Amino acid sequence: MDNDFSTADTPSDTPPNGPTWPQLPLAPRSGPDSTPLSVPATPDLTPTEGTSHSKPARRRSWALTMVALLVVGTIGGVIGGWATHGRSSNGMTIQSVDASPGAARLPNGASIPSLVQRVVHSVVSIDVKNNGTEDQGTGMIITADGMVVTNNHVIALAAGGGTITVTASGSTKAMPTVLVGADPSNDVALLRIQGVTGLSPVTFGNSSKIEVGDAAVAIGNALGLAAGTPTVTSGIISALGRTVTAGDGSSSSTETLTNMIQTDAAINPGNSGGPLLDSAGDVIGMNTAVAGSSLGSSAQNIGFAITAARIKSLLPLLEKGGTSSTNHGGYMGIQIATLTPDLRSQYNLTPTEGAVVLDVVAGSPAASAGFKQGDVIVAIDGKSVNSADQVTAITRSHSAGDTISVTVQRGTEKQLLKVTLASPPQ
Repeated sequence: MDNDFSTADTPSDTPPNGPTWPQLPLAPRSGPDSTPLSVPATPDLTPTEGTSHSKPARRRSWALTMVALLVVGTIGGVIGGWATHGRSSNGMTIQSVDASPGAARLPNGASIPSLVQRVVHSVVSIDVKNNGTEDQGTGMIITADGMVVTNNHVIALAAGGGTITVTASGSTKAMPTVLVGADPSNDVALLRIQGVTGLSPVTFGNSSKIEVGDAAVAIGNALGLAAGTPTVTSGIISALGRTVTAGDGSSSSTETLTNMIQTDAAINPGNSGGPLLDSAGDVIGMNTAVAGSSLGSSAQNIGFAITAARIKSLLPLLEKGGTSSTNHGGYMGIQIATLTPDLRSQYNLTPTEGAVVLDVVAGSPAASAGFKQGDVIVAIDGKSVNSADQVTAITRSHSAGDTISVTVQRGTEKQLLKVTLASPPQ
């Protein structure tokens, strides 16, 4: 889905104890809250006539696939001509070696092929069909008996009688799968592959300890090119604490997702629900959305992933059947990131743990309560908090109209702010 892409205003709050707060890598946003994005959902396998600048991202995969085929065809012609020339009778000698290509490596020296081999058998391709329409995405095996986590928008087509199947990496067998629970407001769903045992689950890493610049590797069923043979891309963690509004183009509905990881590892339609890995091969996020442009082209190297901590916090509820699609919880109107040693040192912050306020949405409950950029949330209702995901979970456990007490560290002083929560923007 092609969407507007805009940058955030530069906040002008000045902390009381130090120089003007430097401009942080704030989430681009359009309107009062956040950037509309395209979920890298799933290629629509049914061609659709008509085009517009707002057609779903998954339909763009057809154009991308055609470009890939044209490029491959051109290269094949060149190589074929060269090979024919090499076999001519003029005695030409061609230099060649039998050595294997060198493995790509992450900055810490980790071999990307080794990392992929460790994780790839825990990644599945997902196929959803309903009334002649088909969507595809990615999932992560989380238990040996077939529990799989993915994005809710990947399997949304199955609502009302559709079918879900998954294909394990290295296999061509589509396995029947059922929906266990879904949380549309957080865009997470839990599936179960039927009649399987002995699978290899992923290992979740500590997403609260990642920092901007850390290595990242994404694995997924990009563009639905071939089930069972996932695509691998690599990059870095580009930013933390992003708030984004995403929609898949199949309907007018959107979801606002907070505390997202931003990465420049290539994320494409079909990657949704797949793992974003750290340099140890542990899952630090679930690839979910990509930024788009109103001019009909995708933004470059801007993808977003739901943190592993958020996913883990939702699993107990999903296992019991999920949540109502109308239960979105409360909303403060802030963009936050987990306080890391790097942030603490860079901006001379006093606390050692908590959630840093990166931006305050104008006209939001947080703005009315007096939040400022650079505040560090250290407690809510008297209970200490140590991560942005914890703040989000507490906020969403409340309802619109509830008032909560938030303790923030501002410079060398603590302040208690009373916030009356609103409903999340739709």
